[in-house]
Amino acid sequence: MAETWLKCSACKNPIPYNATHWVCSVSTCNRKATGYVFCTVSCWDSHVADARHRDAWAVEKRAPTKEQWERELAENPPPPAPAPRPAPAPSAPVVRRVVGEASSPTPAPAPSSSGGSTLQLAEAERDILIVVSKMKKYIKDRSGFNCSDAVADMLSDHVRAICDDAIRAAARDERKTVLDRDVPRPIRR
Repeated sequence: MAETWLKCSACKNPIPYNATHWVCSVSTCNRKATGYVFCTVSCWDSHVADARHRDAWAVEKRAPTKEQWERELAENPPPPAPAPRPAPAPSAPVVRRVVGEASSPTPAPAPSSSGGSTLQLAEAERDILIVVSKMKKYIKDRSGFNCSDAVADMLSDHVRAICDDAIRAAARDERKTVLDRDVPRPIRR
């Protein structure tokens, strides 16, 4: 670990000091704050698929030596850690959950004073997540077909499953924000 400069942003393999690595040519990816580095062109290629760049290429670079890296870190110290979050109010029950755990695909309900949290979760599971009028218009314009109202229920179930997959993907990357790269791409037939 002492000879590792950074880890590959895609496969998490170590990139040694003074080794060849690749960065993305897109400016939002090669900023210091973003810090995407890749150990191989194929790792960079997997990033391009997730980032959905229109025009990008891999730029070959050389990692700094250990001395250069230590000097750079000394010149630019990392920002201070954020202040810890305040403890919840003693009246609110503590709810612990493991994000991304396969056994609970839906998040735990937020505590509420009305006591109807189980009912709210059940209602959320049945909410229509699709704009029905736009879906029907799309189907009509695309094929000339009519559309049953029950299709919205089925599509909402699909959207929930996709959202649950995206939540698990964000949790695997230890993020609390679901990004577009977490959402699986549609399979076109």
